[in-house]
Amino acid sequence: MKNVMLAIVTLLSVGSIYAQTALGEVIGEVHNSDESGMFGAHVFIDDNGARYQTTTDVDGRFRLSAIPSGMYELIIRKGKDTMPSILVNIPIDGFDNIGVVPFVSSTVEKKAVIITVDRGLKLIDGNIPTLSLTSEEIERSPVKFDIKKLVTSMSSDVRQSEDGELVFRGARKGDMIYLIDGVKTRDAGSVPSVSIGRMQLYTGGLPAKYGDTLGGVVVMESKSYFDLYRSWKAAQLKAQK
Repeated sequence: MKNVMLAIVTLLSVGSIYAQTALGEVIGEVHNSDESGMFGAHVFIDDNGARYQTTTDVDGRFRLSAIPSGMYELIIRKGKDTMPSILVNIPIDGFDNIGVVPFVSSTVEKKAVIITVDRGLKLIDGNIPTLSLTSEEIERSPVKFDIKKLVTSMSSDVRQSEDGELVFRGARKGDMIYLIDGVKTRDAGSVPSVSIGRMQLYTGGLPAKYGDTLGGVVVMESKSYFDLYRSWKAAQLKAQK
């Protein structure tokens, strides 16, 4: 019995470690009304009891790291003044750059600030380009019911062979892995597209943590209750615009 309990605890621990791999960052600048950088502003994200926070430097710049990928409300506060919420969409292993944000007190402007940036090409680990799809983009895709066709639609560096295998440019057929919620597998099986919260594609320059292959990596994160909740909150903020 003790051995069984130990095995269960070990499996849960391993699952927790894998679950922490899909992290990203948000970066940006906060400016005063005279366009100078705002020093010491409190920048944070509250998410289900966890707080990710930092303060701006002398140039008004900030970086929030190690945040699970997904959509969040970013809060910026200076003294007793708090800005309206800013929507950020944090990719897997990448960053969402919201650019320069002029500080506006919520006592002056009640509506939410909606920041939109290009969600296509991202810089991963500083210099590795990658492609990603959000759940909304997957929902609009004409090939959303076929995972492999969805992957090939993301990059011309990937094609599907006659026997259904994915082939990455410069690699042998089938030389790739899928990473589903942190678990490595050679086959995505019948993962329903409706369950995917975000998909990311590496076609080269793989980070060390995705070793085990010389071809490519398809990273998929499934939707959770919190993803659905954050999407609902984001819709509410957009409705206030």
